[in-house]
Amino acid sequence: MTDQPDPRRWWALGALVTCMLVLGFDMTILNVALPTMASQLGADTGEQQWIADSYLVVFAATMLPAGLLGDRFGRRSMLITGLGIFLVGSLVGTVVSTPGWVIVARTVMGLGAALIMPLALSVVPSLFGPGERTKAIGAISAASALGMPLGPIIGGWLLDHFWWGSVFFVNVPLAAIGILCCALLVPETRDPAAPTVDIGSTLLATLGLGLLVFGIIEGPDHGWGAPLTLLTLFTAVALITGLVLRERRRARPMLDIGLLGQRGFLWNSVAATLVTLVLSGLLFILPPYLQAVLGHDAFGTGVRLLPMMGGLLVAARASAPLIERFGPRVVVPAGLTTLAGAAFLGATTDAGDGYGHTALWLTVVGFGFGFAIVPAMDAALGALPRERAGSGSGLLMTLRQFGGAIGVALLGSLLASGYGDRLRTDGLSPDAADTADDSIVAAHLVADALGDPRLAESANSAYVHGMALVLLVCGATALLAAALTACFLPDSRAGRPATADKGQEPDDPGDLQGLAGPGGAAGRGGPGDPSHARPDGDTEAPPSHVAGASGDGRQ
Repeated sequence: MTDQPDPRRWWALGALVTCMLVLGFDMTILNVALPTMASQLGADTGEQQWIADSYLVVFAATMLPAGLLGDRFGRRSMLITGLGIFLVGSLVGTVVSTPGWVIVARTVMGLGAALIMPLALSVVPSLFGPGERTKAIGAISAASALGMPLGPIIGGWLLDHFWWGSVFFVNVPLAAIGILCCALLVPETRDPAAPTVDIGSTLLATLGLGLLVFGIIEGPDHGWGAPLTLLTLFTAVALITGLVLRERRRARPMLDIGLLGQRGFLWNSVAATLVTLVLSGLLFILPPYLQAVLGHDAFGTGVRLLPMMGGLLVAARASAPLIERFGPRVVVPAGLTTLAGAAFLGATTDAGDGYGHTALWLTVVGFGFGFAIVPAMDAALGALPRERAGSGSGLLMTLRQFGGAIGVALLGSLLASGYGDRLRTDGLSPDAADTADDSIVAAHLVADALGDPRLAESANSAYVHGMALVLLVCGATALLAAALTACFLPDSRAGRPATADKGQEPDDPGDLQGLAGPGGAAGRGGPGDPSHARPDGDTEAPPSHVAGASGDGRQ
C-alpha cells in the first residue's frame, strides 16, 4: 500500500457497498416472491425449497475456494468475475418460465455470490489506511445488513407492479454498475505465494452438501426409508467424511477443521449455525402464511416482516454493553432462550388469528436473533489465532450457509409433511387433490377454480398446523443451542483486553458485522479484522476469504 491514499478510494468503497447491498437484499427478497412464483410457475413445496436452497448450497460449497482464487489470480479480477456470473444468473432468472430453470438461475447466482462476498472485503486494505479501514469495513457490513429489511419491501413492491422475474432483474443494473466501478476504481492485488485450489476438496464439498440437502428435501415424498433416500443420505455422509479426512492431511487446508478443536470457536460456531438454521426456516415459512392465509399482497408481506428485522437491528446494537458486563456465556444463551420463547409463542398461532399476534412474536424473534448472533460471531472470531483468522472466517461462513440450507430443507420438509397430513381433499378429483397437496398456494388456486371455500379453509388450517410444527422444532433447537452454549462456552471477558493489540480498543460486538443474515461474518476489531498490524508496524491484508459481511436471509 502506498504512503499516499488513493484519491478514488471512497468511490471504490461505493462500488463495494453496492455489491454487498445486492447480496444483502437478495438473501431475503426471494422469500417474499416464492408464493407468487409457486402460483405462476406451478412450483410445489419441494421445488420452492430447491429454488431457495440451490443458491445456499452452491454459495456455501464454493465460498471455500473463492478466496484462494482471488489470492492466486487477482482479487479485483475474481470480484468482477463474480459480479458477471451473478449478473448472468439474474438475467436467466428474468426470462425462464419453469421451476427447473429458476433453480438453474439461482445456482448460477450462488456461484457468483460466493466470489463476491469474501473478495469485496479483501480489497479494502489496499485502499484504506488503519485510520479509515474500520469505517470502510463498517460501511460494507452495514450495506449488507441494510439489505435484509430492504429485500422483502423491494420484492413486494416489484411483485405488485411487475412480473415475478422482476425480483431477479433488479440485480442486473446494480451488478453492472458494480462491474464498471470495480474495473475503474478498485486496484488489483494478489498473493504470489497462494496455493492452487484443491479441485478434489471442492467437488467433495459441493456434491456432499448437494446430496445431503437433496435427501432431506425429497425424503417426505419418497419416504425416509426408501432406497433412494437412504442411498442419497449415505453417499452425502461418505463424501463429507471424505472431505474432512482429505483436509486434515493438507498443510494449508481449504476447510480448516482443526479449528473446531478450540472450545471458544467451536461452541460459538455451533450457536451461530443453529441460529442461522432457525432464521432461514422462519423466512421460508412466513411469506406463504402472510400471503395465502392472512391475504396480504407481496408488498404488504414485506412490510409485515419488518418487526423481525427491526428487533434484530436494535438488539445487535444493544448487545455491546451486555457483553461488556456479562460476557457471551450469558448473553448468547439468553438470546437463544428468547428466540426459543418467540418460536413457542408463534406455535400457538391459529388460522383465525390476525397479524397482531404474529407481529408480537416476530419482534421477539428479532430480539432473540440479534442478541444471540452478534456476540456468538464476535466471540468465535475472537477465539482464533491471528495466523488462522482467514481460514477460521471461511469455515464459520461455510457452517452458517450450510445451516441456512439445512434449515430450509429440513424445516420445509417438516412443513410439507404437516400440511399434507391435515389437508382435507375429500370429494376432489385425483388431479385436483394432487395439485392442492403441492402447496397452500396451489390449494387456494384449486379452491378458487372450483368455488370451494371449504378447501381454502382446510388449506389454511393445514398450513398453520405445519407452521406450528416447524416453530416447535425451531424452539427446541434454540433451547438446545442455549443449553450447549451455557454449559460449554468459555467466559472471554477477562481475556479480551489482554489479547487486544497495544493501543487498540476491545472488540465491539454491537457492530453490524456478522449480522447480515444467513451469511454473516466477522466482528470489528477481532483477529479477523484486516486492520490488525504486524509487530513491525506494517499493516497486513487478510487472506481474501476473511469474512466481512452478509447474509438473510442472508441473509
